[in-house]
Amino acid sequence: MVMLDLRNVNFGYSRHRKVLTDVSFSVRSGASVGLVGESGSGKTTLLRLLLGLEWPTSGTICFGDDPLDPADGAFMRRYRRAVQPVFQDPYSSLDPRQKVLDIIAEPLQSLRIAGPHKDAVAQALEAVGLPLDAMQRYPHEFSGGQRQRIAIARAIVARPQIILADEAVSALDLSTRIRIVDLFKTLSATLTLVFVSHDLGVVAALCEEMVILEKGQVVESGKTRDILAAPQHPYTRRLLSSIPRMPA
Repeated sequence: MVMLDLRNVNFGYSRHRKVLTDVSFSVRSGASVGLVGESGSGKTTLLRLLLGLEWPTSGTICFGDDPLDPADGAFMRRYRRAVQPVFQDPYSSLDPRQKVLDIIAEPLQSLRIAGPHKDAVAQALEAVGLPLDAMQRYPHEFSGGQRQRIAIARAIVARPQIILADEAVSALDLSTRIRIVDLFKTLSATLTLVFVSHDLGVVAALCEEMVILEKGQVVESGKTRDILAAPQHPYTRRLLSSIPRMPA
């Protein structure tokens, strides 16, 4: 089953500032897909489109069989429950004035999900490997890796179908990065994951499939192992030779 389907998606902030050109690819249910490219390749803009924060200039993005429609409030509420983000910087993505309980419960409140929120937060903390007493603490009391675990707990607390992660390990040191990649790998066994990264090594360690973006265009896509074994596009070969890789 296809969860996300992009067909000939174009986006520009103006006529003279085009960011994405004829982007097409699909994300199957249960897949882990890496969106890879250097800064300026359009991958973060593409993620904003997938989150419904921007709308294509032309082309379509479908969730299942339904196109994303900003005018359909009921559909967008259902979509935002199904699709949750994890952002790059765990230092700026958490409100320092709120306790962890309130931070993680925020999607439950904004999506008007009924039930004992504290129980749901406890389950999310357990899933990301944090103790229950973290609920009553503030973000500044945690390390960078622990803060990113809190951000991941916030993303999964509403039991979404898809996680969209934007450079979610790039702000972390190497050893912490490896542990967070392992956490994403564990979560991807039960979720669909779209992981944006400039680092082919991270994507190789985490994602079964990848989509390579250069200057807003898809230049290569397919199984990660096939692309790594025999990259077809010069840009992909350049990325492979120049970008640091995760150790085994």
